[in-house]
Amino acid sequence: MSLETAKRVLRIEAEAIQGLAARLDALFELALETLLACKGRVVVTGMGKSGLIGRKISATFSSTGTPSVFLHPAEALHGDLGMMLSGDAVLAISYSGDTEEIVALVPTIKRLGLPLVTLTGHLKSTLAAASAVALDTAVREEACTLNLAPTASTAAAMAMGDALAIALLERRGFSQDDFAALHPGGRLGKKLLRARDLMHSGEAMPRVSLEAKIPEVIYEISRRGLGMTTVLGARGVLAGIVTDGDLRRLMERRRGAAFELSAKECLTPQPVTIGPEEFASAALHLMEGRKITSVIVVDGERRALGVLHVHDLWTLELF
Repeated sequence: MSLETAKRVLRIEAEAIQGLAARLDALFELALETLLACKGRVVVTGMGKSGLIGRKISATFSSTGTPSVFLHPAEALHGDLGMMLSGDAVLAISYSGDTEEIVALVPTIKRLGLPLVTLTGHLKSTLAAASAVALDTAVREEACTLNLAPTASTAAAMAMGDALAIALLERRGFSQDDFAALHPGGRLGKKLLRARDLMHSGEAMPRVSLEAKIPEVIYEISRRGLGMTTVLGARGVLAGIVTDGDLRRLMERRRGAAFELSAKECLTPQPVTIGPEEFASAALHLMEGRKITSVIVVDGERRALGVLHVHDLWTLELF
């Protein structure tokens, strides 16, 4: 019985969202243009369950390039009206379109000259009439067995808010770099880190010249602790690498004579390289697929910029 109930709830909510897609028209474009033209913030407001949905929509706006704040309509009537400023736009969420606390905000919204966009299930309501744009989020029925608790209607409002946020993202040309800048922490931030953010560069990058003797190579590998060193030619161009494995094999073959050799005589040419803008997750996938522990970060002229080591990426738990 419980499984059947769950399936019915999911079906009703899915149908509610699909119904929105079927009804989208030029009013959505008008709402989008209204929010896009906003020079300040999008102030999202809603009461009760609609307020909870509004908080999520506001957070999605802010994280995708549209500055936004949530204004609790009841708190607004007791001092928080000052959160609305000239240049803002207001997005109100009210299924009935007659929520008293939100209707009470309309005079202030009008006095400040703020455009009002409303998500509502009743296009002939008070809020719809007061809005520059009212988007229809009506549902045929709630998923609640009693047809009372906001379920399908809140799912529809959230989906419409997401549709506005992502359409605004695209219109603003919001990029992966922009997203990464707003999500420096957590799992999302880690997935958007680039090779340049994690590589061992500058003095931390192991490097020797082509003429460096093996004792110098051993010292450089040991003090940098990455199990390898880059071998650089003129202007810092990457000639190859020498790994601790290369040294062990060299010692087995040449024994004491190995110390007289130079880096250019024992390097591995054409090591695996990546560009500085490569995602760290892609670099980890490359290293695990090639069964190597490091890649060299190079620029367009093959100058070595840094070394990215697999251990640095494993600790990030990118997958």
